[in-house]
Amino acid sequence: MMIDTHCHIYDSEMENAEEIIREALKNDIHMILNGTDPSSNREVLELASKYDNVHAALGYLYTFADDVTEGDISLLDSQLSDDNVVAVGEIGLDYYITKDNQDQQKRLFEKMLALAEKHDLPVIVHSRKSMQDTYDILSKHSAVGSLHCYQGSAEMASQFIKLGFYIGVGGPVTHVNNKKVIKTVKKVDSDHILVETDSPYLSPEEKRGEQNTPLNLRYIVGKIADVRDMREEEVMELTTGNAKKLFKI
Repeated sequence: MMIDTHCHIYDSEMENAEEIIREALKNDIHMILNGTDPSSNREVLELASKYDNVHAALGYLYTFADDVTEGDISLLDSQLSDDNVVAVGEIGLDYYITKDNQDQQKRLFEKMLALAEKHDLPVIVHSRKSMQDTYDILSKHSAVGSLHCYQGSAEMASQFIKLGFYIGVGGPVTHVNNKKVIKTVKKVDSDHILVETDSPYLSPEEKRGEQNTPLNLRYIVGKIADVRDMREEEVMELTTGNAKKLFKI
């Protein structure tokens, strides 16, 4: 068994979502589907109720920061009580794509963390070009979770781990000359590593130019095994155990 702790396998992101989910089920791959707005959250809930290998993470991402209403917050609050929900996500900050609404992003992030605390759920956090603000905000809250597709330094990763966070490792670890991610994978505490694909995005080097799917976890596991001088079976067992512990799967 493997667990893809972050992906977007639903119709609004790809044409063959359910086909991919069924193929993953045949290969004993579970996945945590991450919503980012009211529409995708509904899709995630529908699929999680239909397939045994699908688990739901619901949240509002920075892309929704300028449009979110109190009604949207109330809707998400009610949805988080669904038994198929294992996390609040995808949430977080991104100053690479959008720089002019940082205050709105921070306010939304804080609201998402408050909901996670209310429902006693872990969070799945996006942070791009915003690592220090992400850390500062998380350090004020009790919520724990994962740093999706972690892009910070190995030193910063250890600080997040002290807060109770896990480090999500995806396709970029396989990309040629991605020394920063490889250094983090070498140094990070083995009890705090997760694997993910971010499907349909961030395909591993072996599948560059193709739609990413949870079936590509094997390339990520293989690279981690190589970097940490472990057997692939050990990495699978380790990361699956970490995911089960954090998300109570």
